[in-house]
Amino acid sequence: MDWAQILVIILSVFLALFLLLAIILTVILIKLTRQIRSVTGSAQRTAESVEKAVVGFTNITSPVFLAKLLTKQVKKFKSK
Repeated sequence: MDWAQILVIILSVFLALFLLLAIILTVILIKLTRQIRSVTGSAQRTAESVEKAVVGFTNITSPVFLAKLLTKQVKKFKSK
């Protein structure tokens, strides 16, 4: 065998190895992308529910609500 043939065989083995590694890496990256998409969806749903809770809390603690509550308590106290 000539040294050129040996070199071609070595290069083809390395090319096949790198091709296999590229395929495996692509599959892993696709799985990782799907997991990231799932996590971001979950985080978005959590953020929306927290936002709804904050809006509800601000409605409860609004000054008008507190004034009405205070007025009711004063009326109850005066009636006793």
